[in-house]
Amino acid sequence: MTPFELPTYADVEAAASRIAGVAHRTPVQTSRTLNEIMGAEVFFKCENFQRMGAFKFRGAFNALAKFSPEQRKAGVVAFSSGNHAQGIALSAKILNIPATIVMPHDAPAAKVAATKGYGATVVMFDRYTEDREAIGRRIADEQGLTLIPSYDHPDVLSGQGTAAKELFEDVGALDYLFMPLGGGGLLSGCALSTRALAPQCILYGVEPEAGNDGQQSFRSGEIVHIDTPKTIADGAQTQHLGSYTFPIIHRDVNDILTAPDTDLVTAMRFFAARMKMVVEPTGCLGLAAALKMKNTVKGKRVGVLISGGNIDLERFCSLTAAKA
Repeated sequence: MTPFELPTYADVEAAASRIAGVAHRTPVQTSRTLNEIMGAEVFFKCENFQRMGAFKFRGAFNALAKFSPEQRKAGVVAFSSGNHAQGIALSAKILNIPATIVMPHDAPAAKVAATKGYGATVVMFDRYTEDREAIGRRIADEQGLTLIPSYDHPDVLSGQGTAAKELFEDVGALDYLFMPLGGGGLLSGCALSTRALAPQCILYGVEPEAGNDGQQSFRSGEIVHIDTPKTIADGAQTQHLGSYTFPIIHRDVNDILTAPDTDLVTAMRFFAARMKMVVEPTGCLGLAAALKMKNTVKGKRVGVLISGGNIDLERFCSLTAAKA
């Protein structure tokens, strides 16, 4: 049992109303080539076409839209490797809220530039030697700001759950659904939507092979902490699931899978060559796992959530040019 109340699908529905007309209702794409390879019907929910290029805008805007007048005046602080940073920065700009973002010094330059471009103040740190959560809490305490973490927050995860809600509304029930897993905001929120709208759907979270804390946590029944994993999936370089996200994932998700970086590059190349889409490595986790399970999902309706498309062009070119 948790000492606090967990969000429900009703919170996802409320978030959907709150972000309507502000967040994009992103398209669902298919690939005849992939369907032939998989022997299945695959539907991609393309959050790489979301505002600021990732699903993170949903949760960020939902959380900030609930601020009191006092909170809006004081401002918000967040920590993020990039996509939550941009989501908070853009949402804060729309809502006229001052924003401070704690970002790792090795975050993709495009993500840092976009965050600053939205008007946020950026504070850099070393992700391998410093604790971003401690830095965020200190800034919040010193400046009287409201801290909105990147995933472990009821309003954030409820907002992320609107992505799966839209997917099921647009394509109907699915047999399988694969989605990226970092800290669990996306997976836990979308798990609420999945169990409400397609209760028989088999739901998988997919994280980098180098950082399988979620898989360890899911199978042990308690949150496992790891060192910052070294992986090209920078959006999933988290060290642990959250106190809100873990109980929902443990209750509502079928299993946690992993994918090596080489498979992420293969997926990036497929998206670019066959679907004409730029997808960041983290956004490729779902497809990478689905391809490995093509015998299992043969003849089924399969959903794959693409979490984002924010990657430096030079980095994208170097990864996709190399042989996977």
